[in-house]
Formats: sequence, structure tokens, C-alpha cells
Amino acid sequence: MSARIKIQPLTAEGFAPFGDVLDVSGDPDKIINQGMCGRYHDRAVLDFNDGRAGISLFNAKPRDLPLKLDLVERHPDGSQAFLPMSQEPFLVVVAPDEDGTPGQPIAFRTQPGQGINFHRGTWHGVLTPLAAPGLFAVVDRIGEGPNLQEHWFQEDIYIDD
Repeated sequence: MSARIKIQPLTAEGFAPFGDVLDVSGDPDKIINQGMCGRYHDRAVLDFNDGRAGISLFNAKPRDLPLKLDLVERHPDGSQAFLPMSQEPFLVVVAPDEDGTPGQPIAFRTQPGQGINFHRGTWHGVLTPLAAPGLFAVVDRIGEGPNLQEHWFQEDIYIDD
């Protein structure tokens, strides 16, 4: 048996149960740098059980659609933000927690210029660029001890437009 998931556009409202959409929507909170820059202030909640925030760079290979979703993961001790370093959209997969295991996955496609921040403990797919370059800045917990739980799906799940 297999399941099919349709990709939907990423919106702040649709993504709110899972994290924050990082973009420059709306008016800037402040104009800085001699009037040449709009600051969109404090767009994500960074949440770490312990450790500290770190910025890493990921260089991921693009994926093709339809995508077979094999697994989701979560980070119980810290939030995780994906910030694309290009204007290419990427795929964001999340799933609600159902008593410690992921429920029905949901797939979003970002718009150019959007990033995301997963809340701590949110089940999510791996970083999934849909076009090259797959270069991202990732802000997440740096600390001692494991901060990764994986769930491998028993049934085939495919994601497509």
C-alpha cells in the first residue's frame, strides 16, 4: 500500500504548528543603515534545551519529484532553521506528533527567499532542495549528547505536485 501527498505553498499560517516561516513579508520593523536596509526583526524562536546556537553550512544534492519519503526525524533538544543561500525553492516536509511517532506527513514548497525554523521536537523530512545549488545556512543546537530521533516509514509515501 502507498500514500500520495500533494505539495502545498508554504505560508506562515499553514506552517505555524511546526515552526516559523522566515521571510521579508509585510513592512520592516525598522529601517537601518542610513535608510538603505529594512530589518525584519526576531522572525524565529530559537529554542534549545541545553548547549548553544551554532551556524553550519549544508550543501545538499537536489531531489526530483515525485519524492519517495522514507523517513522523518526530529531534534528533541533544539529547534533547527534552514536558510537557503540562493533564491531556489525547496521542499519542507513535516508531520504532527502522535504519541511519540509521526502522524500524516504534510509537504510545503517554499517561495524564493523563504526559510524555515522547525520548533524543537517537530517531526520533519531531511533538507530537500529541488534545484541546485542546495547551499543552506543551518542554525541549530550545538551541544553534548544525542539530539536526533529518526522514524522510518513502513509504507511507501510519495510526494508530488
